[in-house]
Amino acid sequence: MTTFQENLEKYAELAVKVGVNIQPGQTLVVRTPLTAVNLVRLVAKKAYEAGAKHVQVEWADEEITKLKFELAPDDAFNEYPEWIAKGYEELASNGAAFLSITGSNPDLLKDADPERVSNANKASGKAMAGFRSYIMADKISWSIVAAPSKEWAEKVFPDAKGEDAIQQLWDAIFAATRIHNENPVADWKTHLATLDEKMVALNEKHYEALHYTSEGTDLTIELPETHLWVSGGSTNKDGVDFVANMPTEEVFTSAKKTGVNGTVSSTKPLNYGGTVIDNFSLTFKDGKVVDFKAEQGEQTLQRLLDSDEGARFIGEVALVPHKSPISDTNILFYNTLFDENASNHLAIGSAYAFCIEGGKEMDKEELEKNGLNTSNTHVDFMIGSAEMNIDGITKDGKREPVFRDGNWAF
Repeated sequence: MTTFQENLEKYAELAVKVGVNIQPGQTLVVRTPLTAVNLVRLVAKKAYEAGAKHVQVEWADEEITKLKFELAPDDAFNEYPEWIAKGYEELASNGAAFLSITGSNPDLLKDADPERVSNANKASGKAMAGFRSYIMADKISWSIVAAPSKEWAEKVFPDAKGEDAIQQLWDAIFAATRIHNENPVADWKTHLATLDEKMVALNEKHYEALHYTSEGTDLTIELPETHLWVSGGSTNKDGVDFVANMPTEEVFTSAKKTGVNGTVSSTKPLNYGGTVIDNFSLTFKDGKVVDFKAEQGEQTLQRLLDSDEGARFIGEVALVPHKSPISDTNILFYNTLFDENASNHLAIGSAYAFCIEGGKEMDKEELEKNGLNTSNTHVDFMIGSAEMNIDGITKDGKREPVFRDGNWAF
């Protein structure tokens, strides 16, 4: 029987060799909560063994974050350290790879002033815009993996406490990322090839629009003329393959900024910056959110939508079958990395530049001219269900089934 430590080592190896796919002489930047220290040490070991030149770790402590929101003056949330933002840009320009480890408490800031949370997100989004442009155009290798905190684990498994909850969440993470298999690295290559088959089929169809219908949803999304569907695997500007999200079950593209009309309803809670937004709907006209409501977190949702001009438009359109390894667990993770890979989802805010032909080389103005939305934010939210149907609409108006009853129709 494989021990937990052996699984953790395989997980670290997967993050290094498949996630960021570290190259000899490259710098690896790891952004992580303190709770993931054991995983981070293994990641550093695997990275150096693979030839990394430097492993730079940026630690975060949720308790200090919470203290700041409780005690700092209001103007502290309108600032973001310029030296941090410039440092990330410099690292990216020199070809560093970036690994983020997620595992935050979904309710960390549930009692915080929503205006403070909104201001902090706007300040960091604006300051990090230069660095984010490297991410959104796949110029560098980047990946996101997860490690449980006690608070997150107990949120996911409310009947368990402490180490028992943490172990259950680790088991769920390992299952979702194929760590329980004998050779996860090889299995991931097979999995990515399967996603590529759907990507190729959708690119061959080159639909003009998609029409979504399910309970609470009747939404039409036009696609840019030169849109490209992309799967879970990516390639950076130097031709190195990487996987941005682990796990991933999606095939995605960008929406035409002014071509979204109708109403869409969420099917899973959204954990946004330590606050949960749940049972919400958005109504679009000519691409822009013109109405919204939420049973929980409505103030936070409003501040998100008002964070900048582009935050009321759709950037990403992602297709994920309801029947998938993560969805089949029936676990609500309260973490977008997992929940978005159990459900069709959309993202408000910035579009990925690589989702249109030649987009990686375009500046902001050129991306907008070609139909893509730009913003200082990018927030995924889940809309899929076992009842969702999606039709692809061709240039001549013909409708073809893409999803039926939540799953691929071809």
